[in-house]
Amino acid sequence: MSAAPPHDSIPKGDPLLLPDVAALGLMARGAVLVTQDGEIDELNTAGALARLTEGPLLLCHRAFTFRRLAGPGKRAAPHPGAFDVMDLFAFVRPAHFVLPTPQGLARALALPIPGDAEDEALSLFEAARTLLSELLNPAYPDREEALALARAMAAAGWAWGAAVVTALEASLAAAPEQRRPLTGENGLRIWRKLEEWEERAPPPPPAQEPIDPEAVRARLRQLTGEGAEPRLAQSDYAARAAHAFAPKPAPGMPSILLAEAGTGIGKTLGYLAPASLWSETNKGPVWISTYTKNLQRQLDQETQRLFPEPAERAEKVVLRKGRENYLCLLNLEEAANRLPAGSDFIATALIARWALYSRDGDMVGGDFPSWLPPALGRARLVPELTDRRGECVYSACPHYKKCFIEKALRKARHASLVIANHALVLHRAGLDFAFHANGKSDLPAEHAAGAEDEMPDHGAMPPRLIFDEGHHLFDAADAAFSGHLSGLEGADLRRWLRGPEAGRRARARGLSSRIGDLVAGNTEGEEALDAVIRAAQALPGPGWGARLNKGEPHGPAEAFLAAVHLQVRTRAGADGFYSIECDTHPLTEEVEETAPALDRALSKLERAMLALADVLRRALDEEAATLETATRVRFDAAIRGLDRRAKATVAGWRLMLKTLMDEAQPKDEPDREAPRFSDWFSIERQGGQDIDVGMHRHWIDPTEPLAEAVLAPAPGVLITSATLRDERDENETEEDGFAPSWAQAEVRTGASHLPLASARAYFASPFDYAAQSRIFVVRDVDKKNADAVAAAYRELFIAAGGGALGLFTAIARLQNTYTRISEPLEEAALPLYAQHVDAMDNATLVDIFRAEEKACLLGTDAMRDGVDVPGRSLRMIVFDRTPWPRPDILHRARREAFGGRKYDEMLVRLRLKQAFGRLIRARSDRGVFVLLDPGLPTRLTTAFPPDVPIERLGLAETIERVKAFL
Repeated sequence: MSAAPPHDSIPKGDPLLLPDVAALGLMARGAVLVTQDGEIDELNTAGALARLTEGPLLLCHRAFTFRRLAGPGKRAAPHPGAFDVMDLFAFVRPAHFVLPTPQGLARALALPIPGDAEDEALSLFEAARTLLSELLNPAYPDREEALALARAMAAAGWAWGAAVVTALEASLAAAPEQRRPLTGENGLRIWRKLEEWEERAPPPPPAQEPIDPEAVRARLRQLTGEGAEPRLAQSDYAARAAHAFAPKPAPGMPSILLAEAGTGIGKTLGYLAPASLWSETNKGPVWISTYTKNLQRQLDQETQRLFPEPAERAEKVVLRKGRENYLCLLNLEEAANRLPAGSDFIATALIARWALYSRDGDMVGGDFPSWLPPALGRARLVPELTDRRGECVYSACPHYKKCFIEKALRKARHASLVIANHALVLHRAGLDFAFHANGKSDLPAEHAAGAEDEMPDHGAMPPRLIFDEGHHLFDAADAAFSGHLSGLEGADLRRWLRGPEAGRRARARGLSSRIGDLVAGNTEGEEALDAVIRAAQALPGPGWGARLNKGEPHGPAEAFLAAVHLQVRTRAGADGFYSIECDTHPLTEEVEETAPALDRALSKLERAMLALADVLRRALDEEAATLETATRVRFDAAIRGLDRRAKATVAGWRLMLKTLMDEAQPKDEPDREAPRFSDWFSIERQGGQDIDVGMHRHWIDPTEPLAEAVLAPAPGVLITSATLRDERDENETEEDGFAPSWAQAEVRTGASHLPLASARAYFASPFDYAAQSRIFVVRDVDKKNADAVAAAYRELFIAAGGGALGLFTAIARLQNTYTRISEPLEEAALPLYAQHVDAMDNATLVDIFRAEEKACLLGTDAMRDGVDVPGRSLRMIVFDRTPWPRPDILHRARREAFGGRKYDEMLVRLRLKQAFGRLIRARSDRGVFVLLDPGLPTRLTTAFPPDVPIERLGLAETIERVKAFL
């Protein structure tokens, strides 16, 4: 990572080439155009859209601006010569945080915060002037590379190219003695300036010394600072968390603690204290796993208290994500080579600028400006530039020694704290499982063991694990241990094996290109490789979706998918906008006929892949004395990749097919075991179009493999959250096998599958909810009437004066509400943002919502936990209806297994409890929670704090109460 460009001591002065165009500021119905001479022109929506598409303007975030004026679904685009100030910011200040709004730009550049649309337009001139002036600073780094890149971008049509080139040329001309040789032809070859990682000896195993709770309290005081207000509950929480760092009490049983700590306890510092103390004492890493990107980022920031020196912190704290999150330098190089001009080149160049200064190359939640690709209309760039296909060639890559992923892996081995996420932790541990609990494949005995991961750091579980946001463990395990025999999954495996086909332009990353030289001259190896390539033809090939729609499938996999497609269409009834599904049994004749053929084809592929792996394994052994290290790494990677995909993926698919082909046992058989899996067929849809079809398998209880693969092998585990337990009415009787609240928490986290009971701890929130919050159930709004629901949202948001979050259980209702209330809220000076509407990712929308006190945000219930917004920026939450679970086939199976109606109600209470927990984040907060559903059962209201009354009122009276309270 290079030193970041400076942004202090900026020389002021007239811009060199500020574009002679009008700046645009958005209004409720249209926009304001302001020239540099101060002329103002107000346009209606149609007029503003015409100006935006017909000629260049100075604006902020072109895609968001266009979507606001055109509305969702329009296919036109802003004028390609638009001067988007966000492009200029991304070039001048790569890897610096900024919100993609005029207000966000002003904050980042220390300029006056604009108010109305006219101020916003004027602020864009000042923002552009400030950014161009920064390029004149003699201390601006890498000016030669920046100039070369700017020239290439100008040639590609970048609107800011001429201005940036002129500024950099003037800067270099003023100090010619500071010029340095250029390291790249056009500034894109940023890998030449990146530092290489160095291999280190593997660390020894950590000691197992327990930590003293009083020492943990002392460490917490050190973290909070001597002048901080004492928080007894936080100190008690930290001391209790020390239990998870005790030595393992028994085989297959970690020192495990379930700790529910209400909002405001200070969980983050509470567990960082014992984690850092244990790591320091025992010289071993602690892995902290989160579910949301926001908490991962917050955790990273909190570690500055432990390691205030940046160099030490970079060594001791590592963020770890799956390799699909990181920029692949080889992808970047190949994108640069095939993009000589045009908007794709401009977008790639700006990403290269970011990569040169990035902390770790993380493109999903790190310091990458997630607003950049959508702003440029190139949202697909991120998956194209990351390793989403498992095509890494490891040491055969020319950038292997500078690879962001390899750096992160090696740093994590020697770090004190590794900040990961649930998906990565479960992925690392769960590959061995691969559906072996549902039967045996017919693999030879030597292949019966589970597969290894391709990641070099795969192995035993970390010495200590902390799962924050532990209430998400059930869902994370559900995703990690599920199986999908679908068109997209099959095509993905075929691409990994065969590479690009049918003349498609893509990197040749099939097996032949990756390992062909490793088996060259080895007759057995060449034959084994050829057998794999031929067997992979049975998988869905390029254009499989179109062939299914035409009824012309090719090969056994496509024939099976066509049969599944027909069964779903026959059984599921009307089309669904997003997906439709049906039970697997009873099978149609078409599925019965095609499943055995696909199983035979997959058996052939499985054996061919394992045979090739065996050949490589023998070659590695026979040539051990002569192989170079880089070649050994390639052999190892190829063997692991083939083993994993054969034993986990292909064998898992065959087990799913075996279930289809086996005759079902009679349901009234007395000794019949309860099913462990839920299987179904589905057609996945997007925007009304079919995008995937196939069979899906989920564990009914995914915490069973979670406990076996993750919890049991770990020496110590802390599972913590503000909402681990479901607090029900104390007068309810236990029925239908539904367990008490703590027992349910063990079921939802996997602790119930361990041989010993877990330790438990509860710490109540310190807030005075009765004084700080109000809860209203609106009883006179018809939740099925879109106009009535939208009107309620509009009036409630206005009554709150903004700072309102609207949560929906369906995307269509969210979009309908946005369309109806956006203009009235803009007229009331309340900016409205919306998931699935605005051209921004969720994290950016939440950041904007946090920064703009009067902003309102609409999102689905799935967005709920990502909203960590203290203060007045969040003072109202409105649910459009009771968040009942989606009544699909998987839920039907779990409902039957976990208690029927009681299970449904538990899920609703937990969702309401989690949403309410977002509302009050500090003692000074005041907030209102509103549910637009008169049918909310009283027994579900135990989700809320008991001292806050639940008022069931009409909308008009609710609005008056809201105004009076807020």
